[in-house]
Amino acid sequence: MNNGGMFRTPIYWSVMGLMLAVLGLLVARGNQDRVPPSTALDQFPVMLAGLNSTEVPLAQEALDVLGKGYFLNRLYNAPSATTPQRDTIGLFIAYFPTQRSGQSIHSPQNCLPGAGWTFLSSDTTTIPGPNGTSHQVGDYLISDGSHQAEVLYWYKAEKRWIANDWAAKYYMLLDSMRFGRTDAALVRITTMIHPGEDRAQARQRVVAFADALSPLLPSYVPD
Repeated sequence: MNNGGMFRTPIYWSVMGLMLAVLGLLVARGNQDRVPPSTALDQFPVMLAGLNSTEVPLAQEALDVLGKGYFLNRLYNAPSATTPQRDTIGLFIAYFPTQRSGQSIHSPQNCLPGAGWTFLSSDTTTIPGPNGTSHQVGDYLISDGSHQAEVLYWYKAEKRWIANDWAAKYYMLLDSMRFGRTDAALVRITTMIHPGEDRAQARQRVVAFADALSPLLPSYVPD
């Protein structure tokens, strides 16, 4: 996957221009972000979509890189002891109440390669929402050379689910001007593709999990 072309597109220069314009506004406003109330991520349900969860503590080195936010990192497994790994889902949520002073969400496009994973393909997929609505999320196939995994990720800013990294930055800047809000979250759902398993099966697994997650998110990442 080649993201280099983004640096030559009009949307890139539009976002960069807007970032420079808004920077002065944010500094002038001072520390005045409006942060809606939310439930702490450590209160997130330990069982979801019929799966039980296990906390995976983040290393201090990772926390130092991620910055001043709130994080949830869990593995959700099938209750059955016979095939606990087959249906394992990794859920990572990084919520930032403010993105001022250089604080920003780290894109998986940077973090996953740093952990040894390569993006093999990129697309979007649709997650059903309430009342006939739907959300577009990023849909990726990644590999570490020995294993492959199916990954969904998106940014949630207010009621938006945003599949594109640069669009997320654009809306953050727009919302900072309109509403005084820079809060947002990254949501990433991962599952391994097992030997002999079709990728479509793994995708179905993460999509079903995202569907179950969808109505819960606004309590922890406010609309």
